[in-house]
Amino acid sequence: MAETPITLIEPTRSLTPLLLREYWQYRDLLYFLTWRDVKVRYKQTLLGVGWAVLVPLTQMLIFGVIFGKIARFSSDGLNPFLFYLCGLVPWQYFSNALTLSSGSLVAQSHLMTKVYFPRIFIPLSACVASGVDLVIAFALLVVVILCLGIVPASTIVLTPLLVLLAFANALGAGLALSALSVKYRDIRFVVPFIVQIWMYGSVLLPFSQLPEPWGAWRYLYAVNPMVGIIEGFRWSLLHPAMEGAGPPWLLLAMGMPATLLLVATGIRVFHRTERQFADTV
Repeated sequence: MAETPITLIEPTRSLTPLLLREYWQYRDLLYFLTWRDVKVRYKQTLLGVGWAVLVPLTQMLIFGVIFGKIARFSSDGLNPFLFYLCGLVPWQYFSNALTLSSGSLVAQSHLMTKVYFPRIFIPLSACVASGVDLVIAFALLVVVILCLGIVPASTIVLTPLLVLLAFANALGAGLALSALSVKYRDIRFVVPFIVQIWMYGSVLLPFSQLPEPWGAWRYLYAVNPMVGIIEGFRWSLLHPAMEGAGPPWLLLAMGMPATLLLVATGIRVFHRTERQFADTV
């Protein structure tokens, strides 16, 4: 009687086949995981995708009143409500993607213990699914711009590249945090705190209006990769109406090393801890 063949599945030790061959083989699964995340997110909610409009709109009003009207922070010559909405749209995508991906492995633990598939698809699908909210919020932003009598600049075509950078940052940080959260459940308490601080260091002030006495600190602030992305988002849509704001190429270049470091660290941490997920989660 012939022996039944046994297949032993182990994580690959090389990132190249992991990222290229195996991911392509399971590409349909990524689609279904993403679609499931989108449906589950709005299931049994009264407003459904309306939350993608209500959240940035409410934050715009709060920021516009407190920081634009009361504290009188500079908004580069823009309407303060429009200034903050334009920064909140990419930020909201980044924060949603980071928050969902960081807790995705623990939330989907039942999948990891039953069947094999590339585990990285779980946080990756959370980052991709958050793009639905981004599309809706971006449509809201365009409507607000047009209602204020402003024509979006032709450089609006650069916004997909900026979104791609925000995706890379969210995925890199999400991979590392999701992998660590399998063993250290404190991560779910740390992430909202990190996101809150990160937001205040990215959205509130235009880089061009930071006080000159800061000197080198201004450029240390620019190392935050989301600063260049948000400045680029505002510039690509509204630069004809902005005062004192040039192209954000320098800011994007300064933030790029941090983005690459986040992605490389996230992949490294995820890959090194992946073999322990099923036993620990």
